[in-house]
Amino acid sequence: MELFWARGYETTSLADLTSALGIAPASFYAAFGSKEKLFFEAVERYDAAYGALDPDDLEGVRGARAMVEKLLYGATEAFTAKGKPRGCMVISAATNCGPGSAAVEAAMRRQRIANEKFLERRFASAVVDGELPKDADPRALAKYVATVFQGMSVQARDGASRAELRAVAELALAALPASGDERVPPTATARRSRGGA
Repeated sequence: MELFWARGYETTSLADLTSALGIAPASFYAAFGSKEKLFFEAVERYDAAYGALDPDDLEGVRGARAMVEKLLYGATEAFTAKGKPRGCMVISAATNCGPGSAAVEAAMRRQRIANEKFLERRFASAVVDGELPKDADPRALAKYVATVFQGMSVQARDGASRAELRAVAELALAALPASGDERVPPTATARRSRGGA
């Protein structure tokens, strides 16, 4: 998982994988079937243990604003965790693949789109509930938050600090419209979560 996360799908070779696993190529294929199948297993493990955008986890957060706070502040932690590759594996591991890896690239794209659709549904519910103004555009808001999230991943890989990513998250949260189109800062709960580095 960490090899794919750090190096990407295409640049992680069979030799890299067999060396990390301590097995011969024949044993690798017997155990995993293919590099592609192992990659998808690694993505599942990443999502379960390290993914910052977990729809099941975020589904239980009441209110769209609180959900976005948890997502973006969680990303600052996940993308800069000590001892782990930086950024998001789903965003960075398969964005520029050749024709032979098109299925992997398409699968990661589908996952990112599904995550964005989840955000859109939450924003649509927030409009209906009066948490967001009636003229708020759920699709545009979902695109906005997804763009910030993905950009934070790239920034983390380029060396941005946790504090710098938190500042980005705070600006993004302040830009979200509230009922009546008021601009409000992140909640005290989110501010208290910014301890440590």
